[in-house]
Amino acid sequence: MKPEAVVFDIGNVLIEWNPEKFYDTVMPPEDRARMFAAVDLHAMNDAVDRGAPFRDTIYATAERHPEWRDAIRRWHDDWIQMASPAIPHSVRLLRKLRGKGVPVFALTNFGIDSFALAQTRYDFLSEFDRAYVSGHMAVIKPDPGIFAMVEAECGLPPGALIFTDDRADNIAAAAARGWQTHHFTGPEGWAARLVAEGLLTPQEAA
Repeated sequence: MKPEAVVFDIGNVLIEWNPEKFYDTVMPPEDRARMFAAVDLHAMNDAVDRGAPFRDTIYATAERHPEWRDAIRRWHDDWIQMASPAIPHSVRLLRKLRGKGVPVFALTNFGIDSFALAQTRYDFLSEFDRAYVSGHMAVIKPDPGIFAMVEAECGLPPGALIFTDDRADNIAAAAARGWQTHHFTGPEGWAARLVAEGLLTPQEAA
C-alpha cells in the first residue's frame, strides 16, 4: 500500500550524530578510546533519551569518573557541536514531502532538554506534523512499545507508515510491527525509496 505518512529518525538521518568523532577533535583519539572503554557514555545518553535530566545525568556521570570529568561534561556543554551538522538533502526531502501535503512525523531517541536545544539550532526540527520524542515518552527505540505508542496516537495502521532509521535494530523492530521501512545509509537511497513509493518525483527528491 502507498504510505500515508513518512516517519523520520533524526540522528544520522537529519543530523549527524557521532560522539566519538566529536571527541576525536577535542582530545587525542587514543584517550577518547580509553574513555569510551572505561565509561559507558552511550548508556548515559540512553538514560537522557528515556527522560532523565540532561545536565544532571551527564554531570553525575562525570563526578563518578574524575579522570574524565571535564571531557564527560562536554557531552552536555558542547552538545550542539556534537549533534552536527545537518544533512541537507534529508532536510530537503522532509520539506518537499510536507510541501506536497504528505504527513511527516519524527520518531527519535532524544532527551527532553537536548531536543529543545536542538530546535534552537535546527529550524526543521519544529516542522514535523507530529514529533515523537523518546524523552517525553519514557521509552526508547527499539522497544516495541514506542512504536505502539506512535500507532495509537496517530491513528494510522502500521502498514500506512514508512519509517527510515540508520540503525538496523530499530528498523527490525518497526518491521516486526508491520511498518514499511527503509534502512537509512544516505539521503540518496532514501530519496530513491520515496520516489519508488510515489511520494515524490525524481525532480522533487533531488
